[in-house]
Amino acid sequence: MKITFYGHACLGIEIKGIAILVDPFITGNPKASHIDINEIKADYILLTHAHQDHTLDVETIAKRTNAVIVSNFEIASYYGNKGFKNHTMNHGGSWNFDFGKLKYVIALHTSSFADGTYGGQPGGFVIEGEHKNIYIAGDTALTMDMKLIPMRTKLDLAILPIGSNFTMDVEDAIIASDFVECDKVLGYHFDTFGYIEINHDDAKRKFFDKGKDLMLLDIGGSIEL
Repeated sequence: MKITFYGHACLGIEIKGIAILVDPFITGNPKASHIDINEIKADYILLTHAHQDHTLDVETIAKRTNAVIVSNFEIASYYGNKGFKNHTMNHGGSWNFDFGKLKYVIALHTSSFADGTYGGQPGGFVIEGEHKNIYIAGDTALTMDMKLIPMRTKLDLAILPIGSNFTMDVEDAIIASDFVECDKVLGYHFDTFGYIEINHDDAKRKFFDKGKDLMLLDIGGSIEL
């Protein structure tokens, strides 16, 4: 399993040669100006919620790749009504895709499209694929619902927002890693704009002091599990 960070909360995940794109917001992010969205592969596009900083490039990429858009009922149907391939889900539900098992889990946030359309309730994803399991929290506050995840799935990586203001901060992300019982964390949703800028060294030190590993990738950087 290969995971690439495209900035903000956008991730590319490759499992068994299948390309999964999460929350594509690239062209609107000046820090990701070196990323060419025409080179990004996508067999599936997973959307945690409808905010523009998670959906801006969905239609452009889906038109080119014919990707299946996977999200809650409201979001997936929104794109389905525009003619895009989609798969609707809702909280607690799972589906076995060709890349593995995907579960849509609770996130505590808000969700609406830039045009004002209701985006349903936000969520996150648990992916069980290629003998590795990951949790993508989406935009969320710290919530006790995270404790449910390790009751079903032993995680190899937790991908958590750490920028604060709109989501959890570093300290809450440390607690979240306790809740999901995963000490290996990839941070995201930070530095894109002023409200969510963080001190990288300080964030890593706080995780290290708790016996945990926080990874902060450069935009375009990748890790393999």
